Amino acid sequence: MVEEDGEVAEGEVVDGLPVVTDAGVVQEPAPAGALSVPGVQAAALAATGFVAGAATVAVVKRHRSKKAAKKRKSGPLGEIVGSNSFLIDVHLLRRN
Repeated sequence: MVEEDGEVAEGEVVDGLPVVTDAGVVQEPAPAGALSVPGVQAAALAATGFVAGAATVAVVKRHRSKKAAKKRKSGPLGEIVGSNSFLIDVHLLRRN
């Protein structure tokens, strides 16, 4: 390592022993049809995300339909059968 003034600094000496593993142990490969643990976890995560998304869509859709049902009450001019929102609300009215 070189310091700012151009001198070479000595590195730290670490005293340690190498870790020797048992070279005779060989792991058998998984059978052809078996799934790995990360694969199972990824599949479970994907399925859980899908179910959570579908439940969220169902709840939002139900909330919006209840909200729309409240708005569809008959007004003084008649029943509102459709509505589009622009800069102002445009309603289609049915007269009795």
